[in-house]
Amino acid sequence: MDIAIPRAWQPDEQRVALTPAGVQTLINAGHMVYVEHNAGLGSAFIDDDYSNVGAHVVYSPNEIYGRGDFIATIRGIPDEAMALMRPGQIVGGFLHLAAKHRRTLEALADAKLSTLSLELVRGKGGVLPIRQPISEITGRLLPQLAAHLLETPSGGRGILLVPVPGIPSAEVVILGAGVVGVNAAYGFTAWGVQTTVLDNQIERLRRCERICRGRVTTRLCTDSVLESVLPFADVLIGAVHIPGDRTPKLVSRDMVKTMKPHSVIIDVSINQGGCIETSRPTSHHAPTFMVENVLHYAVPNITSGVARTATHALNNALTPYLQKIADAGLERAITEEPALAHGVGFMYGQPIFPKVAEALGVAVASMENFL
Repeated sequence: MDIAIPRAWQPDEQRVALTPAGVQTLINAGHMVYVEHNAGLGSAFIDDDYSNVGAHVVYSPNEIYGRGDFIATIRGIPDEAMALMRPGQIVGGFLHLAAKHRRTLEALADAKLSTLSLELVRGKGGVLPIRQPISEITGRLLPQLAAHLLETPSGGRGILLVPVPGIPSAEVVILGAGVVGVNAAYGFTAWGVQTTVLDNQIERLRRCERICRGRVTTRLCTDSVLESVLPFADVLIGAVHIPGDRTPKLVSRDMVKTMKPHSVIIDVSINQGGCIETSRPTSHHAPTFMVENVLHYAVPNITSGVARTATHALNNALTPYLQKIADAGLERAITEEPALAHGVGFMYGQPIFPKVAEALGVAVASMENFL
């Protein structure tokens, strides 16, 4: 199979789908890999790093999108690239199709493409093996990010996140005890920060408490609990995740109004529409905005801030699945590795995800029709 790795088209995206080591693995297995010029530069991989392991470096969108049977991206392809694609090509990346505009979904359908949403590849026990390492990095970034946003020059309350003698720490509230939320809570509590984690599943809260060694406060998430904790929060983190669907708006504008002046909201769920009513997507170049006198941060690709680490983590998780697809083709790979089936949104332009079909106003296609 021919695999193409384009340069990220979003201006603040620095990650790349595969490292040179991952590319070498695929080439050693007999596959051809094309890498767009400077695709790895944001992660500190130069073109020579890829060409030295046998990849072909190409210099135009026509080449990169036209040659690959599998297009290995981070966040999908730009609308203008659709005209360069051919039916049956596979687009892989963190696609978040349930939150995409209808015009993007229509373009994928019209081009008769197949898609693999990496964030939805799901193994035994509901584990999301490709999304998980990115979520772990996100969670571990949040304490240092929150500390920065609380500083006066950032627009925050001008308080130190961690405690000092005679002065308590900031108070942090985390919505969601999934991978992001638990990793964030572990980091905050390790720094001695007063941290409260909310979730609607008691077992997830028990797990969070064990991992944080009892140094975290856990509560079941209800409207009344939210209304009671938000007025005391210096930092609110939205880490709600519903695989394949938009996140619910758990925090209303009226709730945001009750928060302290210049407190901080970090909406990690923004990729799926966000769980805070007042959130909207931002970028690394302009990461924050103020609404109701509360500082909001809602960057969809948080881990692009540590692009090299994130790229290594993604490469480690993605390469075995990508090699299986390259060896067997998507249809046979789905049969041999059922985890992949959960990530398939389109097959030859026909929607497999119910939410995508609903957005397009068409019937859901059966995966069995293609296997």
